[in-house]
Amino acid sequence: MKKWVSTIVVGVLSVGLLAGCGQSSGSTGGKAGSSELTVYTALEDDQLKAYVGAFNQAHPEIKLNIVRDSTGVIVAKLIAEKDNPQADVVWGTAATELLGAEFQGVLEGYTPKGIERISPEFKDSKDPAHWVGIDAFETAFVVNTKELEKRNLPIPQSYADLIKPEYKGLIVMPNPSSSGTGFFTVAAWKELYGDQEAWNYMDKLHENIALYTHSGSKPAKMAAAGEYPIGISFGYRGITEKKKGAPLEVIFPPEGAGWDVEANALVKKTQIKPEAKVFLDWAISDEAMKEYNKNFAIITVDSKSATLPEGYTKDPRSQLIHNDLTQTAKDRPGILAEWDKRYSTKSEPKS
Repeated sequence: MKKWVSTIVVGVLSVGLLAGCGQSSGSTGGKAGSSELTVYTALEDDQLKAYVGAFNQAHPEIKLNIVRDSTGVIVAKLIAEKDNPQADVVWGTAATELLGAEFQGVLEGYTPKGIERISPEFKDSKDPAHWVGIDAFETAFVVNTKELEKRNLPIPQSYADLIKPEYKGLIVMPNPSSSGTGFFTVAAWKELYGDQEAWNYMDKLHENIALYTHSGSKPAKMAAAGEYPIGISFGYRGITEKKKGAPLEVIFPPEGAGWDVEANALVKKTQIKPEAKVFLDWAISDEAMKEYNKNFAIITVDSKSATLPEGYTKDPRSQLIHNDLTQTAKDRPGILAEWDKRYSTKSEPKS
């Protein structure tokens, strides 16, 4: 995924490449002498501009130093820095992976203002809460219709279709060891089919996979560019690429979509800044939820005022599989070890 640096001054975002660094980072807003927060996030680049701008308007006195990377990298950094934490808060990072940081004692409990508005399945059940979700993202197939027409192939409509031999070498999907999207999709197959049948399914799918990417959005982008006709990705990215004019169809599997929650958390530190709690309060406010809802059909506040982004079904929550996030997080190491042993030979090189 693209690396970036940004500086927001009076609401203007300038983007450039950060030479020689392993992650994206940026500095946003803040008055002279203001407080600063270091924010680790896996939110998409093109979402952050609006989200951070909204926070700057609400709290110009707080400067955000944004460090952005994939979910797996963010969580690995949190755990590696456990004895000398650098981040103040985590924002918009897949809950099943963020729970791995909680199991390591990296997160501090904090119940943000307004948490009672969050649906129970999208937040920590403990008090104080160690994580709170802001939106849910779900498995989707992003299909380049022109590329399939060239091959005289139909659009796959289900998980069952993806393992048909005619799609051999035409599918890309995210590596679950480095992508939250990849992991919750694999977890969905295990929930739907049971342990052994899920591995049997993935063995067949592997025959049709051309490449496992290290980004959840990259398969959608590759499908949009015509590099591969079918990308297993997540709904938001597929719909965004379609809006740009790519000849795409975004399919939500009828068997049920895998999903996860983009979640926020307070990092455990000797000295916790009051501004970190201010940020976490804002991050689940109605104002913030309106921004998330511009990109995601499912926000964690069950609000009648929520709008449905173009391209989604009328009832997106109904397509989600059952997902016990805590149990899924506990099962994650074993799932990934088995997946890597079976399929990692087709993974793209790590940058």
